[in-house]
Amino acid sequence: MADEPEIATTPPAAPAPPAPRWYRRRYRGATPLGWLRRILLGLLALIAAVWVILFVTKGRFLKSTFERVVGRLTDRTVTVRGDFQLYFAPLDIKFLAEGITISNPAWATRPNLFDAKRIDTRIAPLSLIFGKRRMRWLDLSDAAIDLEWNAAHDRNTWTFGEKKGGKRLEFPIIGRATVAGTTLRYLDSRLRLETDLKFETITSRDARIGDAVHFTGTGTVRATPFRLSGALMSPDATVARGKNQLLLRAFAAHNRIDVTGTLPSIAEIEDVPLKVEARGRNVAELLGIIGVVTPATRAYRLNAQLVKSGIDYTFTGLTGRFGDSDIAGRFTVSQTEPKVHIDAALTTRRLDIIDVAPFIGYNPDIVATKGAVAAAAATGAAPARVMPDAPLNIEAMKAFDADLNWRVGIVRSKNVPISNIALTLKLKDQVLTLSPLTMTMSRGDVAADVTIDTRRRPAHTTYDIRLASTPMGRLLAGFGVAEAGTTGTIKGRVQLAGDGDTVHDSLSSANGRIAFTMPQGTFWTRNVQLAELDIGTFVQKLIQDKLKKPVTINCGAIAFTVRNGIAAADPILIDTEKNVIAGRGGFSFRTEALDLAFRADGKKFSLFSGQSPVGLGGYFAAPAINPISPQLLTRAGVGLGLGLVATPIGAVLAFVDVGDAKAAACGPVLAGATAAQQRTVKGKPRDDVGTGTAKVEDKGERKKILGIF
Repeated sequence: MADEPEIATTPPAAPAPPAPRWYRRRYRGATPLGWLRRILLGLLALIAAVWVILFVTKGRFLKSTFERVVGRLTDRTVTVRGDFQLYFAPLDIKFLAEGITISNPAWATRPNLFDAKRIDTRIAPLSLIFGKRRMRWLDLSDAAIDLEWNAAHDRNTWTFGEKKGGKRLEFPIIGRATVAGTTLRYLDSRLRLETDLKFETITSRDARIGDAVHFTGTGTVRATPFRLSGALMSPDATVARGKNQLLLRAFAAHNRIDVTGTLPSIAEIEDVPLKVEARGRNVAELLGIIGVVTPATRAYRLNAQLVKSGIDYTFTGLTGRFGDSDIAGRFTVSQTEPKVHIDAALTTRRLDIIDVAPFIGYNPDIVATKGAVAAAAATGAAPARVMPDAPLNIEAMKAFDADLNWRVGIVRSKNVPISNIALTLKLKDQVLTLSPLTMTMSRGDVAADVTIDTRRRPAHTTYDIRLASTPMGRLLAGFGVAEAGTTGTIKGRVQLAGDGDTVHDSLSSANGRIAFTMPQGTFWTRNVQLAELDIGTFVQKLIQDKLKKPVTINCGAIAFTVRNGIAAADPILIDTEKNVIAGRGGFSFRTEALDLAFRADGKKFSLFSGQSPVGLGGYFAAPAINPISPQLLTRAGVGLGLGLVATPIGAVLAFVDVGDAKAAACGPVLAGATAAQQRTVKGKPRDDVGTGTAKVEDKGERKKILGIF
């Protein structure tokens, strides 16, 4: 049997062994998610290592780095002479430096912005990035802080780098502090303020500030020295955010200022309401400290709430008194560029007339004790003058602008009842305007617009004063005119413009017109007949007991044309039922001299009529009425002569008024027209009212106005 061929067989390949477990793990870790997780774990490990290193070493090795980096960021020289620590403990930033200094810019008057023997604090890390910087607590020893503005007020020491403009000073929020031997200096070139404060030591116990932060200080503001003392009261201040009760008292220029309030933290005053009380002898001295010029006042006491917000210092809820007058309202002081701005809205229920004196330049205390003449003399006016000669403070008016609205209910006055005053004042770029100024006088209304332009040298002042129809019985009641039987009214307007830095000087150079008119009305007989000096009618009515019978006034005008401070009657003309009263002469704003003459001519026959001028002379401060004029003496002499030569009846004839006075056309009178425009009822020009001119003649110390009858 043949052998069968041999068939080769290959055993099957064995299956590959499974991949090692470690290989499968490495493959899965190569995914993006795995790498991210490994990176995060690595960063956390690195941070933990850095944290541990810093915590163990306290970050002392970062001292030179800190000086270099902070110095470069602030563009200042930063030096730490002693121990230095900077690390997280555990989450807040722990910072300690001994003998640390931060230099000032080269232009500053002191070398260092900050110099401290020791500073130890913990800072909230996120507050360095977001929001306002916050210190959990601060221990500060023997620190000196210097805060300054440069002369141009465009840079300050606490704004780092080369930037101009200077950021607003912002202190960090400090929850709790221990402060020992710390001083602070602040210098502001715009406010002209420099102050040095010294803080007494405070301590903290059980995470609370137990003692008050007491401080004292001195300084000057606009060359006015002041001193102050105060405290930050914080018995229950917490570590996170301690509230502090502020108590401060300052003395400056005879004023005492008390400030109280609660601060959210030791150094935060922005938008915090504070109670302010001020008292002193003169409000002008108080506001003069910040360069604001106001009229002088008597002793005052004011209370208000103060809120500082940026450049604005706002006083609301203002109440108080000055002299015998009350005051209420609000005002804001804004440190705007390039000067201070005042905005105020004030109300007064009762204003004493003596407290008004400063608005025309009088010292109210002198007015109250010695009278207006002495007050005028105190301003530099000549003897026996009443117009003040106190100059405007032109330089001070350059330093601020102002907007004021003031409402007054009643003015306490013996002679003229005044009420419902509404004053709008504006000072802008050295131009002061009182417009409008309105008030109620008796039952009439007065409106005025006054502008003082101090840009012109001397200052240029315009006056426009308007008096609405006012009952003369009430208007002049304080001067002896009876209301009973008097129904006459008066209205008028004063328009003047002059140059001068005082009230006296501006009126002494003034040009313009003064005119008061009287429409038809009645006066108590005794007043009118005495003014007319119609002795016969007066005696007749006295015997008949008819002095209270009204006398009718048809129309009247008392007007003056003012040229270079001299006012000339233009005209004085009053037409009554029985007489025509005319006047000539004038007065001087320069010397305050009066030289006027009034004469009444009868329309009807009258015995014993003087028919001669009644003189009004003297000065504004001391007017003198002279009914015995030279003309009257002449007529008396003529009468005496007739009595000797003829008969006693002949002597009487010298005092007879035949009644030839020409009635006045009331149209030009009521229009306040000039003397040249006046007419009789028949339309003829009048020749008894003068020409509307007057001249001044030197006679010793008195300058007499000529041009009377």
